[in-house]
Amino acid sequence: MEYTSKEIKCNEKLSIYNGASAIIVQSIISGFIPLFAIEVLDASNIQIGLISSLPSIMMLLSMIPGAYWINRLEAKKAFTGITIFAARFLFMLLMFVPLIQVSNQAWLLVVLIALMNFPTALATLSWQALIGDLIPDSRRGQFFSQRNRILTIVGMIITFGAGVFLDQFEKSNPFPFQLLFVVGFVFGILEVYYLMRHIEHKQKQEKPQQNIIKNLALTIRHKPYLHFLICAMLFNFGWQMAWPLFSLYQINDAHATALWISIFTVVNQVAQIVSYKWWGKSADKWGNSTMLFVCAIGMTTAPIITILTTNLYLLALSNLWTGLFVSGTTLLLFNQLLSVSPTENRTSFLANYNLMIALIGFIAPQLGVLLLEYLGMVKAMSISSVFRFIGGISFLIVVFYFEKNNRNKLFKASI
Repeated sequence: MEYTSKEIKCNEKLSIYNGASAIIVQSIISGFIPLFAIEVLDASNIQIGLISSLPSIMMLLSMIPGAYWINRLEAKKAFTGITIFAARFLFMLLMFVPLIQVSNQAWLLVVLIALMNFPTALATLSWQALIGDLIPDSRRGQFFSQRNRILTIVGMIITFGAGVFLDQFEKSNPFPFQLLFVVGFVFGILEVYYLMRHIEHKQKQEKPQQNIIKNLALTIRHKPYLHFLICAMLFNFGWQMAWPLFSLYQINDAHATALWISIFTVVNQVAQIVSYKWWGKSADKWGNSTMLFVCAIGMTTAPIITILTTNLYLLALSNLWTGLFVSGTTLLLFNQLLSVSPTENRTSFLANYNLMIALIGFIAPQLGVLLLEYLGMVKAMSISSVFRFIGGISFLIVVFYFEKNNRNKLFKASI
């Protein structure tokens, strides 16, 4: 059953409320967990790398049963809500880590972060399948650029406010972090509430794939999806390799405080806000793959310009520059994923994408930390830039070879 324009508008409004609640929790996790780990729990470089990569193992484990379960659901909303609540409850448990008397509390944090990402991965997969049903293809570009812009503003305000709040306390004081975890759980409840208010029509059940091999075979036979998947994996390898390195460099080398960490995030988000609309319009004009190449080239510069200085003001400017391309990357990767995933068996296509990116997400950060240990920060960051550049070139190859050939075939068929 198709959705009416009234139902689509209602779902778009609720999706923004749901996303705003979610971004508050995510801002706390992405912005301040590394600081909490290093300053409060005295985490090592290896543990910081594991915080970035171990969650991907849980995502890998969740994708196989997740695709099977979700494919059997006539309605995905309830399943999505349950998994989100489970993830936010585990997030709240982080507040107890400093209270548990063990020799190395940072390992408890690593384990909890990993466990939290099992329901998080299920929720992400289910939400992607749900929103793909609720928002028609003709509305996605405009809606998601608007939604991302609003969520970025919310995240910016929360991140800066949290940074100012944390800066009022000693770096090693766990109390302000514990309070943030409780606040995050409250907004997690709101996230579930707004999700459950979405209007969803039951869909005919898809026949579940029997195993991961058949599931993978189904998706790789669809060439547009396969081409996108290869490009996305190459780019994400270089992108995620540097994730723990940025945190380690900012905190250990540049000695950034909670306030400066929030400033870096805020200026990055300001750049995203002003550029979301442009990326959406440019993608409509030139295509997602073309603009993903532009984004990838911009992202290639991020590790290089970061290691040029330890001056906090210049690092803030580098985050401003990077934010211009982060917005396009996140928007276009998701839009292109939905575009190349057929409506039939869409959950299987989304699951395999998340599975492959999760595999990259485990290997790449660990390699980044390993390169840091043996080669130093400069060479590790430079290698990350090389992989990002290769990913960008792959998107360009898709544009000039595969997509061009497909357009030519369609043109000849119409004559």
